[in-house]
Amino acid sequence: MPFLKTKGGADIYYEVYGEGQPVLFLNGIMMSTLSWASLIPTFSKKFKLILFDFRDQGHSSKMKGQYDLDIHVNDLLDLIDELGIQKINMLGLSYGGLVALKFALLHQNRLNSLIVANTISFITNHLQEIGKAWETAAGLNDGEKFLQLARPFIYSGKFYENHLDLIHRYQEMLKPVLTEEWFEGFIRLSRSTRNYYLSPDQLKTIKIPTLLIGSEHDIIAPVKEMMIIYENINGCEFITIPQAGHGAFLEKTNEFLTIVMGFITKYSV
Repeated sequence: MPFLKTKGGADIYYEVYGEGQPVLFLNGIMMSTLSWASLIPTFSKKFKLILFDFRDQGHSSKMKGQYDLDIHVNDLLDLIDELGIQKINMLGLSYGGLVALKFALLHQNRLNSLIVANTISFITNHLQEIGKAWETAAGLNDGEKFLQLARPFIYSGKFYENHLDLIHRYQEMLKPVLTEEWFEGFIRLSRSTRNYYLSPDQLKTIKIPTLLIGSEHDIIAPVKEMMIIYENINGCEFITIPQAGHGAFLEKTNEFLTIVMGFITKYSV
């Protein structure tokens, strides 16, 4: 398995698929590289897809103390340098979108385009309370209970009505992964967002081609909150996926892929 040894001494796990324009996907908070499995075959036919586990995710190093979300920005820069890529297309989903926006503020000269999905520019009171609820659930150290308590925030009501068996299968697959170490890492990841805030003036400094992907029924990153990003990044594009929740990339995989691949192709160099 390929690992990057960062300048800070952490081991960061990554995977590379396909050839073409390089595109780096950044995970949501409960995800790992494995979460993108259903997208890999289609996406890697046209692009070089790079997947990456943040610290405290998947196969990457587990931390001992609390940290700020900004720690991931330097890891990303180290990875891009390690792969010899001068400019990359970056897609950040939810937690990964928070990191991607921070990366864009500091290193937009290394980005060809930016896609931010189901992400807002600050932690609202509502999202902070959802995060605390997830941390409480994680503290039970029980995979089944955690998924029962955390998952209803992720998917839309329609997805639950039409695909309950699939959701239950996902949960059965995930339970073996949800060890005490996983829960401890998840809590640190959750707490790393506590002070996250990007001002409109900061967002205005982002000048690269940017796409926002929202979901009609996302209660974690509501469309109305994503509008703040849209209104402050010049030339930003915004597409809302109908009848989907926070997990739109799984609920509406084909639509998600079409949107992402079309945007990257539009700005390919």
